[in-house]
Amino acid sequence: MKIKFTHIALTGLLLSSGCAVEGVYGSGSGTGGKADDSGRIIRGPLDQELYDVIDAHGLRAMQPIDQGNTAKVELGQMLFFDNILSGNEDISCATCHHPSLGSSDGRALPAGTGGLGLGADRELGADRPHIARNAPDVFNRGEPEWFSLMWDGRIAGIPGQWFETPAGEQLPEGLDSILAAQAMFPVTSPDEMRGTSGDVDLYGNELADIDKDAFQVIWDGLMERLLALPEYEERFADAYPELEQEDLGFEHAANAIAAFEIDAFSFTNSPWDQYIAGDSSALSESEMRGALLFYGEARCHNCHGGSLMTDQQTHNICAPQVGPGKGEDAPLDLGRFAETGEEEDRFAFRTPPLRNVELSGPYMHDGAYTHLEAAVWHHLDVVGNMRDYDTSQLPEDLQDSFVGDQESLEQMRETIDPVVATPIDLSPDEFADLMEFMRALTDPAARDLGHLVPDSVPSGHPVDR
Repeated sequence: MKIKFTHIALTGLLLSSGCAVEGVYGSGSGTGGKADDSGRIIRGPLDQELYDVIDAHGLRAMQPIDQGNTAKVELGQMLFFDNILSGNEDISCATCHHPSLGSSDGRALPAGTGGLGLGADRELGADRPHIARNAPDVFNRGEPEWFSLMWDGRIAGIPGQWFETPAGEQLPEGLDSILAAQAMFPVTSPDEMRGTSGDVDLYGNELADIDKDAFQVIWDGLMERLLALPEYEERFADAYPELEQEDLGFEHAANAIAAFEIDAFSFTNSPWDQYIAGDSSALSESEMRGALLFYGEARCHNCHGGSLMTDQQTHNICAPQVGPGKGEDAPLDLGRFAETGEEEDRFAFRTPPLRNVELSGPYMHDGAYTHLEAAVWHHLDVVGNMRDYDTSQLPEDLQDSFVGDQESLEQMRETIDPVVATPIDLSPDEFADLMEFMRALTDPAARDLGHLVPDSVPSGHPVDR
């Protein structure tokens, strides 16, 4: 039975299905069954089938990542929460990637420099547009398999081998990870953090008038700011004792920020990780059925496969287009096409990872879906859900921005990814099972991260909790 509904009806569907009720396996029961060759307890046919899937896909549980250099992590924490990295000193990395907001910002689209507040209540600055793309979470970005970041994949590479970024040859050497490479760029964006000439500011914005392509000049200016403060001078010396101050560059700040993000936001103890590691009692019967759907009939694994639960590739899944759009194509956002110019990349956006996904909404490249259930439902009939998109789930100031004219919808259909082109027919019970599995990807420790917010930062700027 195929059901069509708006996001408002999703909760009722899940509650009425009854699929969350424990069956004969019972989460945490740990009783009965027999060990397989790997020592995993097989309690029945669902366990056998699911472990066969896990083995066939070569899935592994997430493992802790030791950053080692405590001083570097602590420096990164200060930088992550300090507004000093923005031109007008009014926004930090944490504003859009806050621990209390699933390492994102809880908004469909971010409010960058000039804004006021935190989360869904944050207000846009005067005459400032929304940032065109949703702020992604940063969970588990320290895994060595990562080679692509950003919604359009414009930051890619392997540390020590190659990086492809907007800075081209200006990108300095010595970046520890692709996450560190990514940390180099929000500070250069006029809308995100750097500000623009004519902004009203309290501290003087010497970065605003620098040419947008003069990346190294911007990074040098930020290091001058940081090293002018005695506490940052001391913290950099502690984190990089082998370097003289004149040898420090913003790449060292970016490495520290990445070290903090990896240390703070790497989570390895979701029920799914426990199950993969051999604890067959970690999943309920409903969650196991959902996992089998994920890797089977629902076809989720085609893009969200592997241990990272993303192929790191870009796909056009006909996500509803909302917000200001991007560049010359506004109000449309053509995604990867703007980077490659290849027709097949029109409206293609990078597959997001799914660990702790229930904590990091809204969803899609532009935050079009407020609720995870609606985002998952979109994938089951992407053309129909794009056409019938319900704008009432958006914040009021974005509801009129949906691009729903027939010509634009047809453009999107032309390059739809074959993986999602054919609708998938799930019953209400099956959909409920799938959602139970999605929630089993959450590590309970990720739900409360208030301890990551420092009491103060070296600049003396207030730290919003």
